[in-house]
Amino acid sequence: MPVPDQHLTDFLKNQAHQLGFQLAGVCDAVSPLHLDEFHQWLSAGYAGQMHYLPDRSEAYKHPDHVLDGVRSILMLGMAYPGSSSEPPAAAGSGRVASYARGSDDYHDLIHQRLGQLTDSLLATVPTALARGVVDTAPLLERDFAQLAGLGWIAKNTMLIHREMGSWFFLAALLTDQPLVADNPFTADHCGSCRACLDACPTDAFPEPYVLDATRCISYLTIELRNPVPRTLRGPTADWVFGCDICQQVCPWNNPVTTPSEAAFEPRDEFTPLDLVELFELDEQSFRDRFRTTPMWRSRRRGMLRNAAIVLGNQRHQPAIAALTRGLHDEESLVRGASAWALGELDSAEAKSGLLARLPSEKDPHVREEIRQALGMADEAQETASGEPPPGVTSP
Repeated sequence: MPVPDQHLTDFLKNQAHQLGFQLAGVCDAVSPLHLDEFHQWLSAGYAGQMHYLPDRSEAYKHPDHVLDGVRSILMLGMAYPGSSSEPPAAAGSGRVASYARGSDDYHDLIHQRLGQLTDSLLATVPTALARGVVDTAPLLERDFAQLAGLGWIAKNTMLIHREMGSWFFLAALLTDQPLVADNPFTADHCGSCRACLDACPTDAFPEPYVLDATRCISYLTIELRNPVPRTLRGPTADWVFGCDICQQVCPWNNPVTTPSEAAFEPRDEFTPLDLVELFELDEQSFRDRFRTTPMWRSRRRGMLRNAAIVLGNQRHQPAIAALTRGLHDEESLVRGASAWALGELDSAEAKSGLLARLPSEKDPHVREEIRQALGMADEAQETASGEPPPGVTSP
């Protein structure tokens, strides 16, 4: 077996710090700590529509599926601004998760820095193999970060560092070079605290250390491609993209003053985000505004769906015109959410817009959203009885 190289290890850590990674720790390339729990989590259906996770489940067994011949993993952490105290968004606007409020998508910036770190390695060891990844490869990053001594996996399933809390991105540089491993982090400093579990408005934690992603606001507003379940719309409150609640209430995140990249600093127009304005953006306008940010992942249809739900939760009457525009959008996902929101606003103007749309709406899901927003029986019941409910004009 090759002898781990302390000089190369120190060199790479120093380079990582110079490139903006506040955290750097090394672990051997082994099977992840919680592989069995990960497969149990997948079997429980907690991944929802994130099909790329079960589709690649076998690849998570060992990091050599990410880099053939890997011996060591340099785990890295890069801070972003987070806040434990934040008021609700004003009516007509929505909250964006802290990590997504900057000017750049963290994937792009971190991949660039990983490329520079790889170049530094190759300049020192030209024959080295290396690959940098940030949350897109089949690698259980939090497991390896714990093995590399960066922190512990908390009850909300986030990795927590004793000084930085959980307001940071994880990344990894895999290499075939033998590096000196750090001591694993073996303590769990959550203790008896249940702040994150009790604060979750959608009850997304069936038990400590287990996240049911299908109930998580971040999943609902980012990963879910279908309509948000009706029972979970109200609890999403004013979150239009992602959610910070389980991090905001964590005692380890208060206060955190770690400096972060300028590209991650919150942009005024995202803190909070004007929701009514979103309904004025066509596909190209949306791309021009959000293509370089994390919000691009939800695409226009997802963001407008989310915006409609927030406006409905806020009962924001000045949004009726925007939601009525959404009711005629080319995307059925947007039309359905807009119908629900107009129903929540419960005004004569909102009802008029819904009644006007119903005769021409062809999508059965959207038709049902409109009918429920108007307080109508579903179409099967109406057909059976032959009559609409009292007080409602049949289209």
